[in-house]
Amino acid sequence: MVAKFDPKELELKEGFMFGRPIKQFSYPLNQHDADEKFFHGEPWWQMQQASDTTMFNPHVIPDNVARGFVFEAQMGDYMPPHGGLDMFGVDWEWVEQVGGAMVRPGKPFLEEIEEWREKIVWPDVDSWDWEGCAKANNGTYLRPGQFVQTWFFNGYFERLISLMEFENAIMAIFDEDSQEEVHAFFERLTELYLDILKHMLDYFPSINAIFFHDDWGSQKETFFSPAVVEEMIVPYMKRITDYLHSRGVMCELHSCGNIYKQVPNMIAAGWDMWAPQLMNDCYKIYDDFGDKIVVATYPMNIPEEIQKLPTEEARRDAFAALPEEEQRRIAREYAHRVNRIGKPSAYSFYAAHWLTPAVREVIYEETRKIYSGEIQP
Repeated sequence: MVAKFDPKELELKEGFMFGRPIKQFSYPLNQHDADEKFFHGEPWWQMQQASDTTMFNPHVIPDNVARGFVFEAQMGDYMPPHGGLDMFGVDWEWVEQVGGAMVRPGKPFLEEIEEWREKIVWPDVDSWDWEGCAKANNGTYLRPGQFVQTWFFNGYFERLISLMEFENAIMAIFDEDSQEEVHAFFERLTELYLDILKHMLDYFPSINAIFFHDDWGSQKETFFSPAVVEEMIVPYMKRITDYLHSRGVMCELHSCGNIYKQVPNMIAAGWDMWAPQLMNDCYKIYDDFGDKIVVATYPMNIPEEIQKLPTEEARRDAFAALPEEEQRRIAREYAHRVNRIGKPSAYSFYAAHWLTPAVREVIYEETRKIYSGEIQP
């Protein structure tokens, strides 16, 4: 049973958001217990993706280093600008303009998907320094009371892109003459991914969730039809989520783009949660699918002139300049719009720039009261 809200919970203490210090509320549950209840459909408040989980991306997995995205006890050695070779020997370089690493342009690793059998050297996962990484992180970076989420880069279509470049990858997915080879490659890739995940969960038993990356769309539309994803990707993802669920691990999909059409495929693939990017109508996604998959939402009632500003910094500053009472009104409307007992949502990390102190306070208090039954949304 969810305890009633106590105003003392609004007293601030030290916390973290994306690894940076922030002020957090005096939560009645620790991060681990709160997020476990959230993912099992019994939230005490609306989980905030940016601050209510502990991100763990160990350097022992080569893709984390290549992507410049290491978060662990030794991350100081791997922070951006970084890049390098991923687990298949593909070279990534840090691109400051996009704030991330991309495959170094030039000759693709594979010209045709059929070449994978002869050209790809599959990584020896056992040879990675799991013991050393576990010794450095267990009990130090990873501590009791955390809800630990590990990002898993380069899913299925993303892996094809990294090996073949986008145009060749999407043709391989679509072309009936190459689909059989894509299936064979994805089958072998799934075996590799399951091997990596088993090592991760064996050596880092405090991992609670996997955040699996596979982009499926652009600003305006999905790259491919739902039927293509259903045939070419869903069966392999389902093997991943089935295994993770068998280990008691929650499964979140990261997939960029305007991809409302693909949400049924996410559900069929077994994902517990998805965070739509801001070009999506997250209210419609929540209304249509929020009882089958947790949707990470964001306020869609921000003034339009602020939403249309060209940079995140400009949007953040303009929103913060609104009168505090207006910020609170927006936050209250949002909290009541997408939080229901039996149909919770998370607050998306994509919209962390709207989280002024007033907004964070209102969302926390209102959702605490909604999920304890003190108020009706």
